[in-house]
Amino acid sequence: MTPAELSRTVLGAVRRAVEEGALSGPVPERVKVERSRPGGSGDYATSIALRLAGPAGRQARDVAEVLKARITDNPGIARVEITGPGFLNFTLGDDSAGALVRAVREQGKRYGYGDGLAGTRIRFAPAGELRARVITDTVVRLLIAQGADAAVAPGGEERITAVPAHDDGRQNDGADDGLFARVGRDAALWALLRPAAHDRPLPGDGLLVQNEGNALFRVRYAHARSRALLRNAADLGFTARIAPGTDGIAPAPAGPAPAPAAHAAPATAAETDPPTDAPASPLLTALGDHPAVIESAARLRAPDRVARHLEATADAFLGFQHTVLPMGDEKPSATHRSRLALAEAAGTVLAGGLALLGISAPEHL
Repeated sequence: MTPAELSRTVLGAVRRAVEEGALSGPVPERVKVERSRPGGSGDYATSIALRLAGPAGRQARDVAEVLKARITDNPGIARVEITGPGFLNFTLGDDSAGALVRAVREQGKRYGYGDGLAGTRIRFAPAGELRARVITDTVVRLLIAQGADAAVAPGGEERITAVPAHDDGRQNDGADDGLFARVGRDAALWALLRPAAHDRPLPGDGLLVQNEGNALFRVRYAHARSRALLRNAADLGFTARIAPGTDGIAPAPAGPAPAPAAHAAPATAAETDPPTDAPASPLLTALGDHPAVIESAARLRAPDRVARHLEATADAFLGFQHTVLPMGDEKPSATHRSRLALAEAAGTVLAGGLALLGISAPEHL
């Protein structure tokens, strides 16, 4: 179960509870779930019971109990706990990582798109200044990705403002487009979108340097590296695959270390168990959070949130990618195939996020 699916599951439980008369009050448009904080319980948590308690005229823990009863037996959720004043905490099933990767592979670059804003009509006033124009166009893409009817149109009721591309506050008269000519479209867009609208844009020239200090290069390099791993794996005779009904990615329970491949003639249990390396966890977290980041960026008109999340995803991938291919005399195993599937999913998420920002994701870099 992905975080987006978990959110829809909880929302469905709220809707059923209201329809059945177990709770009173309006059904919210969405339910926010987030990673459990340090010291918390389970994988994800939500404060929806506290939000519903007032309209329902009930204690938050009572509301949480009503929802827990309607969520507990849901496939993909191993355990539901109530903590504190009424927080619902969810531990996902053993196949949660595999389900996440399969969802990314099935949905492709549209992973993270949703219908949370379906039925919403938004019209933006045309922006004259370069940066405001770029942010407005990007926000429109984000809103459409969440199901909204969004566009820029004369007389639009909403207007986006930003610290101008020139720090002297001049309005754009067309000359600011020289930024695109000087550093190229991709670097110019990142320079304008990566900082929040109330912050100054980045100096474009630094985004042309190809080193790890350049966040744009790091994100695009991570995407190119994910594609290179697929090509390298094909040369070694194996492809990405997650066996149905198995996790194949998340850390396995502690146990005996797998025998070195050079001494292992037949396939051992360690070869078919999920990999035990911790670097997969931050990457799985980043991929799982991607839909919520896109939705929140759309609602808050904040494409910088997508850019920052792409940086975090790229960094998590670069910390994981060294585990994907066999080493030395090691033979490709089920573990390698599942890791390759995770690497492929990471590249897909990076490409999809960059596309929402209007930035290309090259296969080679």
